[in-house]
Amino acid sequence: MLPNELLKIGSNFLKKKRINSYQIDSELILSKLIGEPREKFLLNFNSKLTSSQIFSFKKLILRRGIKKEPTAYLIKNKEFWSNDLKVEPGVLIPRPETELLVEKIILNIKISSPYILDIGTGSGCIIISLLQELRHSKGVAIDISKKALVLAKKNSKINNTYNRIKFYNRSFNEINNSKFDLIVSNPPYIAKHQMKNLQDDIKYFEPKVALDGGNDGLDVIRKVIYKSTKILKTNGLLALEIGNGQYKKVSQILKLNKFRVKFIVKDYQDNIRCILSSLKHY
Repeated sequence: MLPNELLKIGSNFLKKKRINSYQIDSELILSKLIGEPREKFLLNFNSKLTSSQIFSFKKLILRRGIKKEPTAYLIKNKEFWSNDLKVEPGVLIPRPETELLVEKIILNIKISSPYILDIGTGSGCIIISLLQELRHSKGVAIDISKKALVLAKKNSKINNTYNRIKFYNRSFNEINNSKFDLIVSNPPYIAKHQMKNLQDDIKYFEPKVALDGGNDGLDVIRKVIYKSTKILKTNGLLALEIGNGQYKKVSQILKLNKFRVKFIVKDYQDNIRCILSSLKHY
């Protein structure tokens, strides 16, 4: 069987199961099994597949379509900022919106060698990407999940930033004796009552601790903002990813804590999803 024939079977099955990303999911799964980048194998449809590859593909397609397992967990990786990151169940899958946050920081950070704190590092996608672009920077990555930190360390080694990051399995409340030029966080921001409305692949597979932001979705965001008043340098930058529709409330929390909004980042649907702010000077 040729790759395009198998892709058609896979994408048709996922489409029937109402998986919106049926085509790209099929391509990502097959490219992983072939061992070639998706862009490369799509140009070479003439090589026949082995029976083992066909069997494995169908098995993973069934898991995606019936159990709704996220493709990133099935193939154990996710591309982020042109990096191939390892991902696994128990650690949040990096999102395109977070790439927009990274891009905005890189374009607007004024310090050539910032000292960075990444709160809730997860897979390490944010701090790894920032350190790759800001080549003289160093950082601290923290997470309350030991599993996430093991994965973030692995990703930082693969992507050549390990020697510039210190990893700590702790809450940001325990960071007291350092001051940072940049504090960045993609915190949990889904309101507790909205958790049941999430897509099945998120709701049943991704870690709730990385999603559930309390009654109004802002519990952790409030704490991060308050803590940042103590550990952000005078000319430093606080960069937060937030949920859709949260901008007004988060900007009010920032204002109450003496921050001023410097930049906002909109997602691909034109919703404000990230805020970059700094402490006001008096």
